[in-house]
Amino acid sequence: MEDSRDNWLHHWQQFAEAASANPAQRMRHRLILTLLQRLLQNRNHIKLLDIGSGQGDLLFQVHQWRADADLLGIELSESGVAIARQKVPRATFVAANLFAPPPGLTHYMRWATHATCSEVLEHVDDPVAFLRQARQYLAEEAVTIVTVPGGYVSAFDRHIGHRRHFSAPLLRAVLHQAGFQVERIFRAGFPFFNLYRLLVIARGERLVDDATAEAHGATTRLLGVAMSVFDWLLRFNVSDSPFGWQLVAVAYNPRME
Repeated sequence: MEDSRDNWLHHWQQFAEAASANPAQRMRHRLILTLLQRLLQNRNHIKLLDIGSGQGDLLFQVHQWRADADLLGIELSESGVAIARQKVPRATFVAANLFAPPPGLTHYMRWATHATCSEVLEHVDDPVAFLRQARQYLAEEAVTIVTVPGGYVSAFDRHIGHRRHFSAPLLRAVLHQAGFQVERIFRAGFPFFNLYRLLVIARGERLVDDATAEAHGATTRLLGVAMSVFDWLLRFNVSDSPFGWQLVAVAYNPRME
């Protein structure tokens, strides 16, 4: 799952602060939480697995909403897990490569009633095989929310290891081949997320230094203002548009025959 394009052992040491402040991440988390609230409104108990939980920002948001939920995050990066454990002490975070899982993960086989996998599949060489491995931890009929990027691949995307961006048909095919039943796929983010992404593309490799806090002075202040403006603007995107560059899928782990 890892190559020279990204070093996951140190990724969150470099990008933790930038990721938490990233308006695009906040937009995705709002989308996911809205879906979860609709899916879980009649559920008394939740076992939620976050596949590729990073530094725990999404599970922190879920915990703020449903403090009674059982939360599990599986993440390749040990530094990400260390940050997440401090951020959400009540959740369980496991540093694991799903293709060579540690023995402790066997306890969670068929465990999750719900799952999220946000901005992960673009980082793996074989997303079908990755999702097949992840399905082992889902109960029958567990609902999974997946987000992946669409649109163009920027220099920053390549720096952090994006192998590909997705179209809706490609995402549907990946989920289907991994054994999921796809309920819906929609494209969010038009027009302001698209504009944000275009600025990221235009910024090019300079964004790598910006995100690792190596920018100074006027550049830092300008980026901070831009982040705040987009954090506000992204709340006004069309929720489902054929032009959106943020893909969101809702899929089910089918009942075993």
